Amino acid sequence: MRPIGLGLLAALIIAAMAPAVAMAAAKPAAAAVSDASRKSGMADTPALVTAAGLPCTVSDARLIGKAPPDKKTGALGSSLYEVACGAGNMGYLIQATPGSPANAFSCLEANFPADPVAKAPNPCLLPGNANPLAQMAAMLAKAKVSCAADKARGIGQTKTNTLIEVACPGGTGYIVTASAPLDLAKEATSTNCLAYDAAPGNIKCILYEPAARLTVVDNFAKMANNGCTVKDRRFVGIFNDGTEGYEVSCADGKGYIYKVNAQGAIASTLDCAKVSGGTCTLTDTRAATAEQAGLYTKLAKAAGSTCVVSRYAVFPTRGTDEVVEMVCGDGAGAIGMFPAVGKGQVLDCGHALVAGYKCTLGRPDYAGLTADLRKFDQKECTVSTVGTPLKAADGSIRLEVACSDGLPGYMIGFTNPTTPKEAIGCRFAGSCVLPTNKTGAAPKG
Repeated sequence: MRPIGLGLLAALIIAAMAPAVAMAAAKPAAAAVSDASRKSGMADTPALVTAAGLPCTVSDARLIGKAPPDKKTGALGSSLYEVACGAGNMGYLIQATPGSPANAFSCLEANFPADPVAKAPNPCLLPGNANPLAQMAAMLAKAKVSCAADKARGIGQTKTNTLIEVACPGGTGYIVTASAPLDLAKEATSTNCLAYDAAPGNIKCILYEPAARLTVVDNFAKMANNGCTVKDRRFVGIFNDGTEGYEVSCADGKGYIYKVNAQGAIASTLDCAKVSGGTCTLTDTRAATAEQAGLYTKLAKAAGSTCVVSRYAVFPTRGTDEVVEMVCGDGAGAIGMFPAVGKGQVLDCGHALVAGYKCTLGRPDYAGLTADLRKFDQKECTVSTVGTPLKAADGSIRLEVACSDGLPGYMIGFTNPTTPKEAIGCRFAGSCVLPTNKTGAAPKG
């Protein structure tokens, strides 16, 4: 469940919980279960369990109480039962009203009401229902909650879902969305409480304070082991790959986003100086960005380039190299490929296409491709436009180029991004698609 439209969801929950509120006024069950209440429960509840579609084979039951009909209000009266469903299974409260479907609420909801300070009006008391927190362990595993919950509360039900807040030792917490009535064998999902802290709406986590939940970020910083002494922290959100993002600002002025997987491990660490603007909000990225641009200038120089980096964007990691699109001081674009150890490589925007990267920030410079044509004695063509790289059967890359004079261009073959092996005129290549390269026909001969 995503933290969107929670206001509507809250309204549905309030409506769905109305029958249970009515029963809350009934006299609480006695601490001891009488033989008479157990006898009535065992006689009445098997049929109610079947009618309600509960995943329960009744092992114990009791009649909690009855609300008589009220002619003034038109109430038909109802009965409230507790059932236990065998070892390890969740028990239920069942509200039976003549002429209406039975309402069922798990013992988890009954024993841990939405208001954690309030006393549960009709708690489950049967021995088989003594520990509903432990019974929901399998459901939490399905929901990818990687802790043994030490607190919980039943937020309420919609027509199809039960919403439960669970809190873990240390302060982390989740809203679990499960089936309604609650069936531990069915699928369940969870959303970090921090997502609800940051979102508008009536659904909030209240078992721990938000500040307590954020202390987990300090542990992530230790796990990342990137030298960050945490100064401030925030929950970023859930990424498309399912990881959760946490931003930290560090005492040395740097900042990072930790992407954490469902197992609570660091999936990756993003440097705020390398991510797009606005992603990090706790860090003054201007200073960090200037420092990083200076670093890329040094790396480019070590690779033999004269590019003085003014802007940059980092590509997703490919292998062990850090790949960066750079804008040089004169506005020309370039692609830098820098390994963790050793000398890197800087490609102009033309040769970068052969390597599988496209410049989008700076001005493309095709002088290098023009120089390649000169190696094959094609001196009349100055490259003005390039096409989409094509992979040949032998694994080499073919790049179509157009000429500034409007005459048909060439298909240049490369064994690697910096080594051209041939240049074939588009009149002969047969696969050129750029507008000026499709004119004319191959000479007869």
